[in-house]
This record gives sequence, C-alpha cells and structure tokens, in this order.
Amino acid sequence: MPNLDLPILVVDDAKFSSMVVGRTLRNAGYRDIRIANNAPDALKMMEQRQVSVLIADWLMPEMDGLQLTDHVRQQDEQDNHYTYVILLTARESVEALSEAFDRGVDDFIYKSDMTKQLIPRIFAADRMADRQNTLLRANALLVENNRELESTNIIDLETGLCNSKYARQRLQKTLRHAESRGGSTSYVMCGIRNWQDLKRKHPPSVMSELATGIARRLSTLIRPIDALCRVGDNQFAIVSYFPNSDHCSTTAFRRIFDGINHKALKTTAGFISVEAGMVLCRADAQDGTPSVQDMERTAVQGLVDAYETRRFTETKPEIREGV
Repeated sequence: MPNLDLPILVVDDAKFSSMVVGRTLRNAGYRDIRIANNAPDALKMMEQRQVSVLIADWLMPEMDGLQLTDHVRQQDEQDNHYTYVILLTARESVEALSEAFDRGVDDFIYKSDMTKQLIPRIFAADRMADRQNTLLRANALLVENNRELESTNIIDLETGLCNSKYARQRLQKTLRHAESRGGSTSYVMCGIRNWQDLKRKHPPSVMSELATGIARRLSTLIRPIDALCRVGDNQFAIVSYFPNSDHCSTTAFRRIFDGINHKALKTTAGFISVEAGMVLCRADAQDGTPSVQDMERTAVQGLVDAYETRRFTETKPEIREGV
C-alpha cells in the first residue's frame, strides 16, 4: 500500500506545470504536498520541514534543478536525511542525464509523458526514500551506541569514527596481511589545512559540526572494506589493502580528495569550505614490511608537503633492516 502521507515538495517556476503535478498527486490520494515557485523558496521550506520526495523542474531561473540538488544533498548531509530527487525535463540526451546522475539526481520524468510516469515513479521513490532513511537512522543509532563504548578506547566520541589507537591496530594487521599474501598496504592521511583559521572564526560547537560533516562525507567516499579513522583534531586516516600493487595509487583515492575540497559543508554558521591536503603512504610487500611508526611518520611528513603544494601526493617509508 502506498504511503499517502508521504511528504512531497513540487518546485517549478511555471505555475501551470506545478498545478498539474499537484493535481495528479492529489487525485492519487497523496495528502502532504507543498509547492514552491522557485528553488530558494523550496530550500527554505525544506529547512522548516523535511520532505521524502522532491519533484523539480530542471530549467528554472536563479537556480536550476541541478544546483538545487547540490544544495539538497548538502542539507541532507547535515540532517542525516535522504531526499529522493526527481527532475522534470524535456532533455533526453545521454550526456545530460549522466551529468545529472553524477550530481545526485535519483530519477527523471519526461514532460511529454508526465501524467503516465508520475505516480509509478512516486511509488518507487517512496520505497527508496524510506529504505535509505531507515538505514540512516539505524546507522545513527549505531554511532550513538559506539560513543558509549568509551571503555574500549577505539572510538572518537565527536565523530563516531574509530580513533588513532584503532588506526594503528588496523594498520598493523594490514601490513602483516600484505606480508603473507602479497600486495600493498596504503595509509592515506587527510588533513584540513585551514583548520586553525576556521577555529579562530567559529565557536567549538560549529567546529564539532564541521568535524562530523567531514567524517560523514569521507564515510560515503571510501570503499566498504577500508577503515576510516580520526587520528587528530583535523586529521583523518584511511587504511586499505590492495591485492594488486598496481592499483594502490592516488587515482584510487582521487574521488575523496575532490569530494572534500570541491563541496562546502553545511553547518549552523552556514556553508564552510575546507582545504584538505592528502598524502598516500604505500608499502609494497615485495619491498619489505615497514613498522607502523615508520608508516605514520612518513605519512605526516608527506602531509606537510601536500599542504605546501596543495596536491595529492604519494610517498613510501624507508624499509629498515630488522623491521
């Protein structure tokens, strides 16, 4: 049975088009429908009360559907919520649709066939949004539970990520695994270069929001098999294993570098841009096995270089005899 109380927001600068969409939804029995005439008004309405499904025209003045989607995804990130985004469009080129999917759009409805497509797409959107938000709530509960496990001392209480102690344990295990199986161990450090400047501008509460936002974004960008840890006030580490050493390169983590640097994070103080430096410290099993301390030391030195060059750099630890 469809959820007829599904919160839906329709955004279209053409009043006739929004009226058609709204009437079609109401005729299908949906009760919680709001309509905005432009993207800024839609964002204000979503801040007042979240929606599960957003239906927006692709082409609008001031802010188009893709730009609106960018803002919605940032807002969702802060609120730990997922909004299913459907764009109304007359554009059917593969390139245009591919760009929109990359920007976070979930689905499309072609205007030429809107009355036939709308309700079935809403049914699917309801299921997907409900599933995503159920998972987010479950994950938030897990994070809260993890924060209570202070006695284990492997959780960063502010972000819910594992801390530096766990990072060292995981790095040690990964190095030993590579030693026995071959391949490469990677220790990627991500540091926020402008963290101190931001601390001077914003109160601790906002900095805490920012740290949590960075943690959430990194969590969505890493592979499920990787370990993400907070190893310092403004430093995060990713521990990974690559069976094929040729795959252990900055290219494998480029999406993380771009994802942190190219999109601002939303806080109660507004959108804040961070300047992240990243270094990949890799250890290939064929060269020998370094110590955890050497991996960490080399990564920190590489991060300093990354801050200066503003590039994603790569480095390797020296293998000392007897290690």
